[in-house]
Amino acid sequence: MGSPRRSSDRWFPALLLILALLDLRTELLLLRDHVTVTALSYAIRHHALAIVVLCAIPSLWRRYGPRSGD
Repeated sequence: MGSPRRSSDRWFPALLLILALLDLRTELLLLRDHVTVTALSYAIRHHALAIVVLCAIPSLWRRYGPRSGD
């Protein structure tokens, strides 16, 4: 029913995941050392787009990821 996907579409969720993790790398290192509510709230508040992308990755992977028949 949907439009046929090109093979380049499969890289879209992976690219977004990598970019989100790169944006959050400093906060993830700080959280790894000392998990605090303040550090967690700062990461969520100041990196909202990266957090939304991480939450949306399962949906994006189902939409753009490899099909079971490919």
